[in-house]
Order: sequence, then structure tokens, then C-alpha cells
Amino acid sequence: MDRNLAIEAVRVTEMAAIASARLMGRGTKNESDQAAVDAMRRAFDALHIDGTVVIGEGERDEAPMLYIGERVGRRDAGAPEVDIALDPLEGTNLCAYGRPGSISVVAMAGRGGLLNAPDTYMEKLAVGPRARGAIDLRKSPTENLRSIAERMKVYVEDLTVVILDRERHVDLIKEVRHAGARIRLIEDGDVAGAISTCFEDTGVEVLMGIGGAPEGVIAAAAIRCVGGDMQGRLVPRNAEEIDRAKKMGISDIGKIYTAEELAQGEVMFAATGVTSGDFLKGVRFFGGGCETHSVVMRSKTGTVRFVQSVHKFDKKPGYAP
Repeated sequence: MDRNLAIEAVRVTEMAAIASARLMGRGTKNESDQAAVDAMRRAFDALHIDGTVVIGEGERDEAPMLYIGERVGRRDAGAPEVDIALDPLEGTNLCAYGRPGSISVVAMAGRGGLLNAPDTYMEKLAVGPRARGAIDLRKSPTENLRSIAERMKVYVEDLTVVILDRERHVDLIKEVRHAGARIRLIEDGDVAGAISTCFEDTGVEVLMGIGGAPEGVIAAAAIRCVGGDMQGRLVPRNAEEIDRAKKMGISDIGKIYTAEELAQGEVMFAATGVTSGDFLKGVRFFGGGCETHSVVMRSKTGTVRFVQSVHKFDKKPGYAP
């Protein structure tokens, strides 16, 4: 995949972020998400790719656009064939209620490079480059925290663990507290939480807990780009989800996936902040335009670019209200 494609991907997340940020705080999460989907779909139309959405807004009968299996991009002669995992608005509630941490994200890989994850839960464990090789989902949270601390040459008490604030995590939270680590509970958006472990200025070292499986694949693509580490294991909620996973080619439901298995080969990742968080600033509007903050990463080179963009709506009609 050409390195210029990574910059083009930023334009896709920028348009989605701007569209959804206009509805920040209005309490209308479905409208915010739809605005992001519509804008992202339009942006894909301009890309020189032959893309297939493998993780998107749902199956075709559930989503009119950016559904699993949808073809996107110009698809003209010589266009690279890519698989795409996307979330036009990760953290819909965060945007709808004006809370921090919502982002727009896209991950791309060569055809067949991204796990076609079913819409079920996944147990996740993610760390940054300093703790690479120190995690194992077969072990307890306490054992993992001790291993991570040893690898990073710090005390367990120095670690901060980000966990989704959900009832299913009551026991996990108790154990992490007992182990001595600090906890940052988040309302939504564990993609951003996973990525935050790879950047020291976020103050987060570990992500633990159960979240969406599709989001796990997106997070794995980003973590691979910066040399972090992640493991994931599907946690189906019922027999129907197990059957769906098997139909999607997953025979071993209890398999523990590494980041390299979730997002294989050369991958790239782009994200734009919608509402400000630890990782990215949100969209800031001003008369006649706005400012966005994005990140774009490539696994091939390990390059991480933070992109601060000023958009003038009279010059970019597609970004205008």
C-alpha cells in the first residue's frame, strides 16, 4: 500500500469527525453516527482504492451504508485492493452528550489481512511497546500486571489500567485494585483506550476487559503500527453468536489472537478526534471553518504522524454544513 494512501485515509476520518462533531451534546447519538457514516462514505468515493469493508456498521440488512461486504473507493484500473475496518464515530454516546474521547477511525490492510470479526464481545489485553511480550490472556489480571510491571521496570502501583465502566467488569476492577494498580474507568470508546497505552503522555499503560470484537481488530491494527502488544479472545453471548462466528470462518471460538493475527501484513491506521480526549483533541469550529487533530500510522515503517488541519469551508464544499 502506497504511503500516500495513509494521508488520504486521514481525509476520510476528518470528514466523518467534522460531520458528527456538529451534533455534539445534542443527545442524539443515532443522528451523530449517521452524519459520520454519510460523510465517511462520501470521502471514500474519492480514494484510489478497490476497498471492501470487513468491519463496518453491520450487515447489509442492518446498515444502508458502510455495511460489511460493501465495496468502496473509485475502484479504477490499478487501484490497490484493501480490506477496511472502520468506525465512523467510536463513542457515539460520548459525542451525543459532549463527553471526551470520541474519535473517527479507519484501518486498512491488504486483501484478507483483517480478521472478519463477528459482532460479539472480545476479551482484550493491550499494552504499549515497553511491555511487549509481557502479556498472556491465559493468566490472571494480577499475574499480567506483575509481568507488565517487571518488563517496564516499574512497580504495579505505577501502572494505570483503563477499563470500560460496565457491570461485567465488577470482579476485574476489584482484582486490579487489590493488585495495587490504578484504574481509569471510561464510559465508552475502548479503541482509543487501547491506543492510549502506546503513548506515554496519556498516562495509561494497560487496557483490560471485555468490549466489542470488531473494535478489537481496529485497535490491533493501530497497536501493530507502533509496536505495542495485544491479545484478544472472543466471548460470545449466546449460541447464535457462536454460529455466526463459525459461518465467518472462525472454527476455534476460544482461540487467543495476537495483534498480528487480528491485523496481518502491512496495515495502516488513521483517526481524527471528535471530542477532546487524552489521545486527540476534538473538532474546533470557528467562523467559516474548523480545526481538526488526527493521527496516521503505518506498520511498514512505524511512522506516526500527528496532523493538525485547518479547514476553510469556502475552499472545501464537502466539509461545509
